Amino acid sequence: MAFNSSLFLLYFLPGFLIVYFLLPGKLKNWFLLIASILFYSWGAPKFLPVLVLSVIFDFIILREMQHHEGRARSLLFWHSVVLNIGLLLYFKYMNFIFDQLSGSLGRFGISSVKWADVAFSIGISFITFQKLAYAFDVYKRSFPGFKRFTDYALYIFMFPQLLAGPIVRPGQIADQIADRSSTSTIDCKLNGFYRFVIGLAKKVLIADFLSITVNAIFALDPSQLSTGIAWIGAITYSLQIYFDFSGYSDMAIGLALMAGFKLPENFNSPYLSRSITEFWRRWHITLSLWFRDYVFLPLAYSTSRKLPKEYYGGIRADKVIYLIATTVTFLLCGFWHGAAWNFILWGVYQGIFLVCDRLFLLRYLKKMGKVMATLLTFFLLTIGWVIFHSGSLHSASVFLSKMFSFSGGINDIWLNSKFWTVFILAVIFSVWSGSKKIERWVDRVYHSPSNRILIVMTILAILLLIWCEANINAAGFSPFIYFRF
Repeated sequence: MAFNSSLFLLYFLPGFLIVYFLLPGKLKNWFLLIASILFYSWGAPKFLPVLVLSVIFDFIILREMQHHEGRARSLLFWHSVVLNIGLLLYFKYMNFIFDQLSGSLGRFGISSVKWADVAFSIGISFITFQKLAYAFDVYKRSFPGFKRFTDYALYIFMFPQLLAGPIVRPGQIADQIADRSSTSTIDCKLNGFYRFVIGLAKKVLIADFLSITVNAIFALDPSQLSTGIAWIGAITYSLQIYFDFSGYSDMAIGLALMAGFKLPENFNSPYLSRSITEFWRRWHITLSLWFRDYVFLPLAYSTSRKLPKEYYGGIRADKVIYLIATTVTFLLCGFWHGAAWNFILWGVYQGIFLVCDRLFLLRYLKKMGKVMATLLTFFLLTIGWVIFHSGSLHSASVFLSKMFSFSGGINDIWLNSKFWTVFILAVIFSVWSGSKKIERWVDRVYHSPSNRILIVMTILAILLLIWCEANINAAGFSPFIYFRF
């Protein structure tokens, strides 16, 4: 079940909210947990028993871990880690691994390995990262652990963030699971409703409309692809993936707020970034912080202990450590996004520019000035998104070669006035929150004590919701891009 489906908007969400608001406080968590399990089982019923059993196992083994020290504590921790990574590898990467193995054996004249394809489980990447965050935090004693299994299960299953984030740490939500009286106000419910509708509009009215042109351009035969059309396709996809994913995050944050939960923000005008380093502080923020805290920093610390010298090949040891930790982190980040070589290459591409930022590039970007640095960063990001979108390394190389061939071509893409209107609005909306005046205006609207403003905002949100539902009925359901990851 997806947030942008008629089933969710017309039946599941209204039914859930009515019952949830009517129930007494002690029963709300139980109902939210049951509703979340139903929500997930609707789209992935075959994986639900495996997920439930893994959640039970995690809770038991990590609770037992808290009573041990030393080697026993480490063994129990690694049991949980291996279980979760094993499930992720099996359900997301096993097909890819066996495809590569069969191809490698075929080159040596050995018959390919037979393997029954594994069905991909929706949300497995995000679920795994939340479970690993819990395991790490409890192991490091930065979080005491949930005392009740239902609280841990709700942390994992809560449907607003279940399928595509934001990735929530246990310490960010534990107090809210126990008590949401401070966020169960009418203002929070209305702000959550506004946020949800804005996210839905991002997805349905902007991202889904832009996807029509993106799909048409990327489906063109290379002989029909001109340099101009290739760049339009690449830039449009950059806008599409931002509005698609940030739209989901807005909807998740809004839904959670209606239920009394405050989830962490996941986007902060990423296309205003003046470097790739800054971009990863603004894009998919919860994922960036997860990789920083659980991969990059431990890896950098362990590497630093093995490098006693001050310089290596004329480069300071701290930069060598950063290079190693960043390369490994973004190799894993690319692989996390998908079981394909283009995602791995995309991760390496991002890591290369992060390393370049640290070594020398940030100094030059600073000298360029804000506007030029922002444009250059977006240029680099757009190239990266082409690699990300392409189904193979070959198709990525062909498309990129067209972007820089400065050639004309025959194509049947008709970029009409409606496309350009939505395109321009997408550009404006992707950067407008960078204006302090706009930010102050939005803050005043969201936190205005005026009943008149609240009434106007509510009416506009309802009308926008109806418009989105009409578009869904007319154009059909379109899945979120990050559901594939």
